[in-house]
This record gives sequence, structure tokens and C-alpha cells, in this order.
Amino acid sequence: MKRGWPIALVALAACSGGGGTAGKNRSNEPPGLEQAAIARGVIRDPEDSGIEGLYARDTDRLCLVRRADGYRIGVFVDYGTVQCSGTGRASRSGEALHVELGGRGACSFDARADGEHVVLPGDLPNGCDAYCGGRASLTGLDVSRLSESRSEAAALRDDRGRPLCPTAARAGKD
Repeated sequence: MKRGWPIALVALAACSGGGGTAGKNRSNEPPGLEQAAIARGVIRDPEDSGIEGLYARDTDRLCLVRRADGYRIGVFVDYGTVQCSGTGRASRSGEALHVELGGRGACSFDARADGEHVVLPGDLPNGCDAYCGGRASLTGLDVSRLSESRSEAAALRDDRGRPLCPTAARAGKD
């Protein structure tokens, strides 16, 4: 009978739960619902998701190409006889995408980009009208990602054949 005691003590120590991860988890506060969903892959982490790529909805197109200082952005909206077309720079903070078309500051706004969609606000500065003909508008543009490919995004062109998101090799001076 003396031989059974050491085995029983080892078995009892293994079942006690002390020193394992279970004890550590009980002492920490539970993560927030959003953080738990991100950790399990249920929702995309806006800080980790790349937004580079080509986005579209019907005849509307938007490209984002990563650069050292943020993103190159290009937009093309086709209303048939009139279009909107513009290029510029964008920077990201979480789901907020700060856009400056043309670099002149007259068309500067914050859009929403979650990695699968880009949505422009319903109210844009008057300076954004310069990028559209007739009664066309960039207001409320809502596009979904077609491709994460940098080359496909860089291939997007406006109605005159000008690249909207040229890569650094083709961009020249910005």
C-alpha cells in the first residue's frame, strides 16, 4: 500500500489546476466583446486589415495603393454621359480614411474603410464638385473590394486612359 501514495499525490497535483493557464485567466478581466470577436476571427481587426486593392460597385471604381506615406487613391464614377474622376492621397486610422483629392485641400474628407468596403460621406466639401461633370457627384460612394492585388488597383484608369493609382515606378512626381 505504501507504493500507491506517490502515484495518488501526483494525480491529485495534476488535477488541482494550480499553475496552469486556467488560473491565470481567472485573475484577468474578460476581454471586451469586440476584442474577443477579433481574437476568434469573427470580425476583422481594422488595425490589421490591409485596404490596398481595387473596389467597385456597378460602374463605380476606387483604387488604393500603399505608399510610404499612406495610400494613393483614385476614384472613377461613371454616370453614362458624365463622370467623376480624381486622384490623391489617403491616410488611415482604424476604419477612418482621410482622403485629399488633388492635393489642394479643397476636396478633403474622411471616408470609412473596413478592408472590404469604402464608403464616402453623404456630405462632401464644395471643392469635390470640381472632379465631376454635370450633376454627377462622389457623394455617398459605396464600393466593395474586388481584389487585394496591387497591380489590379494600379491598372485602374479613367475615361481618358489616365492611371488613377499608378505605382511609384509609373507615378513620377506626386
